[in-house]
Parts: sequence; structure tokens; C-alpha cells
Amino acid sequence: MTPPRSSRYLADLVRRLRALPHETEWVEFKENYKRPHQVGEYLSAMANSAALHGQSHGYVLWGVRNSTHELVGTDFVPGATKKGNELIEPWLAGLLDPQVHFRFHEIEVDGSRVVLLEVERATSRPVAFQRTEFIRVGSSTRRLRDQSSRERRLWHLLLEHSFEEGIAAEHLTGEDVLQALDYPAYFHLLGVPPADGHDAVLEALAHDRLIKRNQAGGYDITNLGAILFARRLAEFPRLKRKAVRLIRYRGSGRMEAEREQVGGKGYASGFGGLVSHIRAWTPANEVLGPAFRRELPMFPAVAIRELAANALIHQDFAISGAGPMIEVFDRRLEVSNPGEPLIDTDRFLDSQPRSRNESLASLMRRLNICEERGTGIDKVVDAVEAHGLPAPVFEKPRGFTRASLFAHKPFRDMDRRERLHACYMHACLRHVTQQPMTNSSLRARFKIADRNASTVSRILADAVDEGLIVVADPAAGPRLRRYLPFWARA
Repeated sequence: MTPPRSSRYLADLVRRLRALPHETEWVEFKENYKRPHQVGEYLSAMANSAALHGQSHGYVLWGVRNSTHELVGTDFVPGATKKGNELIEPWLAGLLDPQVHFRFHEIEVDGSRVVLLEVERATSRPVAFQRTEFIRVGSSTRRLRDQSSRERRLWHLLLEHSFEEGIAAEHLTGEDVLQALDYPAYFHLLGVPPADGHDAVLEALAHDRLIKRNQAGGYDITNLGAILFARRLAEFPRLKRKAVRLIRYRGSGRMEAEREQVGGKGYASGFGGLVSHIRAWTPANEVLGPAFRRELPMFPAVAIRELAANALIHQDFAISGAGPMIEVFDRRLEVSNPGEPLIDTDRFLDSQPRSRNESLASLMRRLNICEERGTGIDKVVDAVEAHGLPAPVFEKPRGFTRASLFAHKPFRDMDRRERLHACYMHACLRHVTQQPMTNSSLRARFKIADRNASTVSRILADAVDEGLIVVADPAAGPRLRRYLPFWARA
């Protein structure tokens, strides 16, 4: 939704729009209000034209002469104007499909009363008013279906439009941009010296599409720029619910939360602090050495880092009101994000990486926050095995993706399901690293002595029966057989 506007901001916006050399297809100047249906057609046309021209909003200005852009004032009062017995705003909103946010602003500019209608750009599909989509052609409002070339272009842009390209804040001065974004962190994470001077900094941010020039003046901060480098995410109303929530519970359930923290910074600038907080809030394991007791982290640092990065990158930003969440329990860690995964959870180790948010993923790779080749989950499983922990679990409950890590558990305390899952994950890891799984490798994974090879043989036989793994060479003896995950069958 459009954030609140100050009178100063709105007056400055009107002046910038009036300063355009001529009326554009996303800005309309009117001297006075005529009829409600015309306003509805404008809403559809401006939302669609703004999308077609890469603008965050379309505008209609009443009280400005079209030919000269001269301020002439208007007596249009949106809050008192009705269609039948209904006020015009709810009447208009009920006839738009899909719903698109718009707002009337009544302000005084240089002594003249002006009404500014601001409508957000179309996103998923063209906006229709009373079941008809409209578009601007020059200074005219036309039915979209009668403009075949524009209709094709608009659909192409809408289908290709990504979250990252959306606008988080618009019409900002260069100084406003530098106050809103943590640009020193941007250069630090890239490993390059800071640009020399504000203009050079703004140019660098624009090059990576963190900001863009606004045709009406100033700069827009893109969703990509804000979600990665906001100094305070709460200052971006569309994104504040996407801040990471970190919760520490007492025990194994969610009945008693000991503490909770909501991330204040952008994902990139705040990532180091997030990982540090997770590790600090995670209980430690006490290990008895030859002479002293010592505490070791419950979970490998690399596993925490990779799962946190994955949650940020692969979330579905179209799901409103939900963001990444990291929950710490006494003996497990859960990392979740809105949106079901684009690949099957059983194939996280071998499938090529796919992301809903390619620009976000690409830049976070350049910032060395996530893996470049999609090997992050491989590292998680490898670290978990090296630490002798139960295998991580990947699930997709009710439109979310969840990854869980578990505290150390001796083999004798694992139940059948845990043993079979660990066997399957071990087979996947061995296969993607070009090594076969054998009785010997699985014994090493479970830290089982050679004399107990028969115990591992039973696990392997059960995993084959369950369809989790297959025998690569059936003619070989039980101890020499090689095993593959079920999806690697020749």
C-alpha cells in the first residue's frame, strides 16, 4: 500500500508533475471533475499505463490546466462526492478488478486547491473497471482490447514483473536515499572501496537496481534495495512485515516464549547480526573431555548460515503478512519462510537451484551471503553428519517451507524413522559428491563399530523396502554393495 504522504511531499510531487514537458500516459491533468465513471476509467488506465511505462504509480490532477499545466484550482471534493447514495471512493473500489490501491489527496499548492489521485501500478494482471480494462494512448483513454500491441506488451511486462522491481519508496532526493539505505554496508559486502562522492554512490546503487530515477523527479528505492539494505525496514510500510522474526522458546513447544526479536535492518546489512543472534540464542552441548568439561555449539555454524540465507532468498513475497521466522527450542532449530518450495523437498540436494526471486538471489550471491551454485543444502547435510547429528528435515506445511535441525542424539536413541531418514540423506549426499553409499560409509555416518555391521545392513534393507534407496550392484555381497537414492536409479 502507498505510505502516508505529508503535505510538503504532495505539494512537491504536484510541482514535479506539472514540470513535465507534456502530459504523459501515466499523468492526466484536469481542470474540474465531471462524472464518476470517468474517474473509474482513469484508475484502470493509469494503473495499466504506469505498469507499461515502468512507473510505480499513475496520477490524475484536478485543478491544473491541461494545455499549460497552469494551476487553476478545483471545487472537486472526493470525500463528499457520491454515486447514488454511496461515496465515490468505496464505489470505485468495488468496481476495480483486481483490487488496486488508490488514494485521493486534497491539498493547496501555491495558493490553489488541487486534488491528486494516486493509483498504484498493475502487477499480476491488467486492472479493469466494470469488467473493462483501459489504457492511455497519448492523452486519450481507450479500451485495452482495442489496442492489441499495447495489450501484448503489457501482459508480457506483467508476467515478467518481479517483486524486486517493485517500488518501496518513490520521489526521494539523493540525500533521502542515502539516509534510508545502508550504502556503506553495500560496498563492504561487495569487497570494493566506497564510491567517491554522493553522485557516484547513487550511480552504483542504480547500477545494481537498488534505486532508479523517477521521471517525475528524484529517485525511487526498489524493493530489492530496501529489503537488502534498509537502515530501518519499518520505514518501508510494504516491507516491514517481511522482517525476520527470531523467537527463543523454553522447552520443546511454543507455549512459553523466553524472548523474541524482529529484525530491523535489511537482509544483507543485517545478516551477520542475525546469524550471531541465532548462535547466541541456541543452547550449547556440554562435552566431557579427559580433564575438563567444555561447551560446544549445538548446531554447526555453516548449517545455521545456509538455512537462514535460503529462507530469505526463496520466500514468496506475494504472501502478505508473513515473513521468514527462526524458532529456537531446547533441542531443535526451525527455519521457515512463506511459500512452498519450487522443487520437491526430497530433491533439495541434487536439483538445480530455482528461486522466485532471481535478482535477490543473484545479488546475495555476489555479496557472499549465499551459495553461488546451489550447494548450500549439501553443506548443511555434510556439516550435520560431521557433527553426528540427526539428519535435517525439510517440510512444506500449509503454504510454508520449513527446515529443522536437531540436537545430538546417540544412534541407540534414534527411532526407525530417524534412522531411515538419515540413511536416505546420506545416500543423497554421497551421490552428489560422486561417492557411493556403502555399509562402511553408513557405519561411519552413525559412528557404529565394524563389528556391528549387521545393524547397518538391517537399516539398508529397510530403506530399500521403503523405496528410499536402491541397490546399485545387486550381485555384490552385502558388505560391498553400493546404494543410490531412489531418484538416481539408472
